[in-house]
Amino acid sequence: MTVPVNPGTAPRPWRRRSRTPWLYLAPALVVLGGLLGYPIYQLGLISLFHYTQAQVSGGEPTRFEGLGNYAALFRDEQFWQVLLATVGFAAACVVCTLAVGCALAVLLTRVRAVPRLALMLAALGAWATPAITGSTVWLFLFDADFGPVNRVLGLGDHSWTYGRFSAFFLVLLEVVWCSFPFVMVTVYAGIRAVPAEVLEAASLDGASQWRVWRSVLAPMLRPILVVVTIQSVIWDFKVFTQIYVMTGGGGIAGQNLVLNVYAYQQAFASSQYSLGAAIGVVMLLILLAVTLGYLRLLRRQGEEL
Repeated sequence: MTVPVNPGTAPRPWRRRSRTPWLYLAPALVVLGGLLGYPIYQLGLISLFHYTQAQVSGGEPTRFEGLGNYAALFRDEQFWQVLLATVGFAAACVVCTLAVGCALAVLLTRVRAVPRLALMLAALGAWATPAITGSTVWLFLFDADFGPVNRVLGLGDHSWTYGRFSAFFLVLLEVVWCSFPFVMVTVYAGIRAVPAEVLEAASLDGASQWRVWRSVLAPMLRPILVVVTIQSVIWDFKVFTQIYVMTGGGGIAGQNLVLNVYAYQQAFASSQYSLGAAIGVVMLLILLAVTLGYLRLLRRQGEEL
């Protein structure tokens, strides 16, 4: 005789299973909450006050401004110019980094062991180079007086850092150079995990290398591509060292400013710490919106993340 089970009292193992991953993640979440949550809280708090060098030195009391710093920031025409330049520069860096990294990842699967090892070591060397060191080297390569690039191209004493777009292009090359190894290694690991039978079947069907990548590899590697894309967006949107070193703090008359350098100038060069904090909060919200929007779009398309 079967005893009916009351649905209200029946055990729900899915609830227990759903809590288990959070229990494993709890220690890491606590550490990250302390390392990231408190600084973000302080950043948001400072952005709500009038906080300059006078308040730091104790000469004047701290005054609550509410959203006044954000209102002043949004009324500043230079802020919108810098924001537009930052978005365009970051988008170009992300696209170029993904293109170079994915192309070299595919190349690694096509070459023999010795060239593959040499390429991996060279890429990891670029990845391990500090940003300030790499920026200095690239400045020397494109130097107007002693740089070998101008001599090879026959450009004479052309200054790459004088023009706005040429300076951004020079910084883009350095950013891509130090960023593509992460994409290359990650995508290469994903390609190696793809069953060989799938790639052999595509080759037997007469698919070209581009068609294999577009129709076979890219769909199977989409979760990995999501990770490297989001990581690249975060890195390239908050570029600071390369711009600051290679353009001398933002270029002539601030023509090469990005948000991170602009926030630094407002906070430390002008001692407007609250305004610099407001720029930092705006950057954080933009990155969160882009990341969450991208993930939501993928979930609507039925992707498992």
